[in-house]
Amino acid sequence: MRALRPTRRVTALGSAGALVTATLIAGAMAAPSATAASRHGQDREARGAAIAAARAEKAGINWQDCPADWGFVKPIQCGWVSVPLDYAHPNGKQIKLAVDRIGNTGTKEERQGALVYNPGGPGGSGMRFPTRVTGKNPIWANTAKAYDFVGFDPRGVGHSAPISCIDPQEFVKAPKADPVPDSQADKRAQRKLAAEYADGCAERSGKAVLAQMTTPNTARDLDVIRAGLGEKKLNYLGVSYGTYLGAVYGTLFPGHVRRMLVDSVVNPSRDNIWYQANLEQDVAFEGRWKDWEDWVAKNDAAFHLGDTRAKVQNQWLKLRAAAKKSPLGGVVGPAELISFFQSAPYYDSSWVPVATVFSKYVAGDTQAMVDAAAPDLSDTAGNISSENGNAVYTAVECTDAKWPTSWNKWDRDNTRLNKDYPFMTWANAWLNLPCATWPGKQQTPVEVRTGKGLPSVLIVQSTRDAATPYPGAVELHKRFKGSRLITEQGAGSHGVTGLVNPCINTRVDTYLLTGRTDAADVTCTPHATPAP
Repeated sequence: MRALRPTRRVTALGSAGALVTATLIAGAMAAPSATAASRHGQDREARGAAIAAARAEKAGINWQDCPADWGFVKPIQCGWVSVPLDYAHPNGKQIKLAVDRIGNTGTKEERQGALVYNPGGPGGSGMRFPTRVTGKNPIWANTAKAYDFVGFDPRGVGHSAPISCIDPQEFVKAPKADPVPDSQADKRAQRKLAAEYADGCAERSGKAVLAQMTTPNTARDLDVIRAGLGEKKLNYLGVSYGTYLGAVYGTLFPGHVRRMLVDSVVNPSRDNIWYQANLEQDVAFEGRWKDWEDWVAKNDAAFHLGDTRAKVQNQWLKLRAAAKKSPLGGVVGPAELISFFQSAPYYDSSWVPVATVFSKYVAGDTQAMVDAAAPDLSDTAGNISSENGNAVYTAVECTDAKWPTSWNKWDRDNTRLNKDYPFMTWANAWLNLPCATWPGKQQTPVEVRTGKGLPSVLIVQSTRDAATPYPGAVELHKRFKGSRLITEQGAGSHGVTGLVNPCINTRVDTYLLTGRTDAADVTCTPHATPAP
């Protein structure tokens, strides 16, 4: 699931982007079994990763002032790390990954190395991570004393050999068709668009590149970045999809991990990656949407949208029906509304802004909704970034795992879910449907597990998270022996470690600064609810 609004990036299991309509041995001469062949491929890739890391360690990173158009000013510095496109052929084609950093704010004696960050996606850029220091973010002040904050654009993203699937301006055009189909003809139209999008990925990016757009390859890239930084072991912070990247890294390179903090966790079970994960999201989004409606109803004095959840939901359905009949401002239909409103179940920080715009609309100010939900065709740089993020999301999820190719299965599963969980189900289905006709080989996900040398990993998760439902954290906790789980009970904002909750913030600091965790798992009360 990615945020569907094309002009404002949201990092979850996804960032931004709108596809919603764009969008055994049989004898000495026998061939090796699929398992053996797969293991052989992994062995070659492991050797390739070691070769690439040794090169990067020798080369280091030539840190310089960042290019002016990247938007990062001194003392943030930027550089490049070269990695193989295909780790099975480490001497073949190389691509360059963009990295940036800011030095630790404490003394030389306080410094503990680099802390590398991934915000999610797939398709999210981590390059803004050093701005937590320049912006004097108080939550991260203690950690910043000890660590250089390092961000990077993963392969295919941003400045790192970016890929594309469709013309960016075409990608953001609105209004798109209502994701919820009224007929078989509507479904056929969406299926056609999804297949065209998949073909567009191959045409614009090349099958050879798409075949290497995987989470295991990004984990190998992460290890090459570690080596380029001159770090013997990796300190890592991953949020959302970044938790799955961390889980795969910890599995492939357990002895290379020093500290690992994962926040808002993707369920790493092979069975969950990625088709099932998206179905699970549909259920969780409905639950968090209801949480938001309850909050809006409780604050009816501020928003005047109804004093019960049912009344707020009725206002939503009225708005949706009006936009379906006649798109607001000619550009905001149901697809654009879902893209805008879904930020509320994603992030508590969106509760007030979304409710405020909704309130203005109900009071007669249609333009406020148009301004908030319509794409900005003049923001060409933002649209390029959004299209790129969606392309990477699609490429990684479609290549990481095998997806159902039977339309009947997709139709049956999503029709069933839509009955009880209508807010996101069909929008999410169309977003992911290119994977059903993906023009490349699909892999088998890594079996995430504890390996030799893996230290205690700290896992942080809220129980009402929509994008990465709570059972994902429990599953990773089981698989990573010695890990500790901090549960934020009754909260649901995606990305817990960026919020003010001393019960969590102090434990995150303690872990990153000392490596210590509590003797047992911890449950924290929720952070403060937004005030209108």
